[in-house]
Amino acid sequence: MEKEYKILLTEDDENLGMLLREYLEAKGYETDLLPDGEQGYEAFMNKKYDVCIFDVMMPKKDGFTLAKEIRMVNTDVPIIFLTAKSMKEDIFQGFKIGADDYLTKPFSMEELLFRIEAILRRTKGGLANQEVFQLGKYKFDTQKQQLIEGDKIVKLTTKESELLKLLCNNANKVLERNFALKTIWVDDNYFNARSMDVYITKLRKHLKDEPAVEIINVHGKGYKLVL
Repeated sequence: MEKEYKILLTEDDENLGMLLREYLEAKGYETDLLPDGEQGYEAFMNKKYDVCIFDVMMPKKDGFTLAKEIRMVNTDVPIIFLTAKSMKEDIFQGFKIGADDYLTKPFSMEELLFRIEAILRRTKGGLANQEVFQLGKYKFDTQKQQLIEGDKIVKLTTKESELLKLLCNNANKVLERNFALKTIWVDDNYFNARSMDVYITKLRKHLKDEPAVEIINVHGKGYKLVL
């Protein structure tokens, strides 16, 4: 990690909070842990953070209220909600407030790290901001949603383009199913999972004439774009 990013973590569960802070610091992130929304807001107003991670159910000031107040002074800082709530209404409320991501408990620390890294790639530059990818003989234009080979142009649907870009951003690494589903479809339910499988099949057909490019199924984990 070229620079040490700073994370504001608010979590009233002392054991979970300490585990998360230790894990994130071990991964190179400077992490400030606060036990409630009021202290979290005070910390935010006194220090610059690259990512905020807020538990929803907290004493004194809940995570949604904290996020609303922070959005009034900073519209750009990425916010991830952690919550035991899993109802769609709660998830939608979080995104309406301006959340960048949402994890329901229990979750793996590796998944949280993966989401933080994805957000930082998008907000701090890097592949996630890349607009054109070279996939063997194909050029993938994410803005025009096109696969281009010479004079031949294949127009992709929005979902196809979003999924292929996510695979490109994680080329030669496993793109976890749940992460892809929540990023593109918001909900990782069974029906959305089946829908994603259909789109993977469509992308494979689009790329079938380029043997140097392959989308493989990593059983039980997700998909990998091999270049």
